Amino acid sequence: MDNAVALPQNQPPALAAPPAAGSFIQRINALPSSRKLLLGAGLAGLVAIVVALSLWSVKPDYKVLYANLSDKDGGAIIAQLSQMNVPYRHADGGSAILVPADRVHDVRLRLASAGLPKGSTVGFELMDNARFGITQFQERLTFQRGLEGELTRSIEALAAVSSARVHLALPNQNGFFREQQKPSASVLVHLHPGRSLDRAQIAGIVHLVSSSVPELSPKAVSVVDQNGNLLTDSPEGKAQGLDAQQLQYVAQIESTLTRRITDILEPVVGRDNLRAQVTAEVDFSQSESTSEQFRPNQGGEPAAVRSMQHMESTQTDGPVPTGVPGAVSNQPPVPAQAPINGPAQALQAANGGGGGTAQVRREAVTNYEVDKTVRVTRNATGTIKRLSAAVVVNHRTQTDARGRTTQVPLSEEELQKLTTLVREAIGFSAERGDSLQVINAPFQITKPEEPTEPAWWQQPEMLELLRQFAVPLALSLVALLIVLGVVRPALKAATAPAPTATKVDAVIDEPQALPPLADGEQAPAGMPLLASPDNNDKLEAARRLARENPAAVANIVRSWVSKEAAA
Repeated sequence: MDNAVALPQNQPPALAAPPAAGSFIQRINALPSSRKLLLGAGLAGLVAIVVALSLWSVKPDYKVLYANLSDKDGGAIIAQLSQMNVPYRHADGGSAILVPADRVHDVRLRLASAGLPKGSTVGFELMDNARFGITQFQERLTFQRGLEGELTRSIEALAAVSSARVHLALPNQNGFFREQQKPSASVLVHLHPGRSLDRAQIAGIVHLVSSSVPELSPKAVSVVDQNGNLLTDSPEGKAQGLDAQQLQYVAQIESTLTRRITDILEPVVGRDNLRAQVTAEVDFSQSESTSEQFRPNQGGEPAAVRSMQHMESTQTDGPVPTGVPGAVSNQPPVPAQAPINGPAQALQAANGGGGGTAQVRREAVTNYEVDKTVRVTRNATGTIKRLSAAVVVNHRTQTDARGRTTQVPLSEEELQKLTTLVREAIGFSAERGDSLQVINAPFQITKPEEPTEPAWWQQPEMLELLRQFAVPLALSLVALLIVLGVVRPALKAATAPAPTATKVDAVIDEPQALPPLADGEQAPAGMPLLASPDNNDKLEAARRLARENPAAVANIVRSWVSKEAAA
């Protein structure tokens, strides 16, 4: 006899009425204290993140106010900016001071009115602050400082010069002219990275300094760079070796000859298949010779008469009176009838006896021009004394029918042809002692790695963009974590609906009207009748509830026990 009684089919089980839902604030108040603290902390973090994002979005753009300042000027400018209540920032390394972009020009004008930046060099403005009662030594020293500062400013105006210092040695002038010392100057220049001064610029600096100081010779001005290299020429330096211009001339000759070899052999052996080096020995010695030669007047050309001088003298002794006295003997002698160039003969008196003698002397001097040759020879400087050339040619590359490439050395005939080409290209001279070597050897060429383009996240634009939005993204991520980890669970717990009674709970909790038993007795009120075939679904639901939520089943059993105890 089956004691289980089934429920009527037309009577559904009554469901428990859901409890009235309280307001949102009441549910928040009903939460545990720990959950309330987490919710408050999350809301406060969200408010802080929103405020930070708003401040970040309205951050002003900063631009450079001054750059490359000295420590003294930088400290003075920062102190003045603090007094002016102007926000500022330092660039990387403190090499520049940045202020808001919309206040750059205003701040510069206000700092200029305050005399900032003063700069590390001062000029003749030192003379404006001369004190009363200054001594002559102090006045001379102030003038020297001002002159050094003005020269420094002029030299720093050059594009290649970053900074400069000028030291002047101005001796005291006395009344003794012979004992006066000449002034001298030294210039220290600091060049920009990768810049250099050529000879014309160095000469310009020397001329600028020597022209600014009275009685300063250009030879007494020395220019030194930041590495301690003497840029000006000195007689001692010239005596020791070649100067920069001569070294540059030698390098130019060698590079020109190397380029000639490369240009003539590359079409034959191919690009990057040869290496050439040329060494030139150049003679920069200066010599001068003077010669004077005399050539006698010989040959068929008539001689040139320079001067002629003729001199003639006659001396006559008085005639001796001879013969018969009379008128004939008293007459003067007859003039000589002898030829001019003939030998002198004694003249006799016309009467032929006892006459006097005459002596005639003639001299002739003729000066002829003598050929004279004066020859002055000056040897040219920078002549090539000797050339040495070395050329290495790579093996020839051959490809067989299968596509394999092999390195094949050149033949002796081909090397001889290449040697001939190189000789003609560099102007080879055996008399001068030139040497040339052309060899054939395989090259060990490693291909340079091609520069790979950086990834998109390594490009400067992207890095700058990430750097700009890093803070907003980080704040947004923190806000998201706070919302998902703190605020959302608390709100979900506060807004969750109240649990409602299930059909099984209603079947179990609510007493049902039971049909009469077989013996005509009624089943006790509240007794669950689950053995009926019509209540299989309810039985299965109760079993599933017991497996899934044993705590709820325990609560139901506890309620039963409490009700029976109360009854």
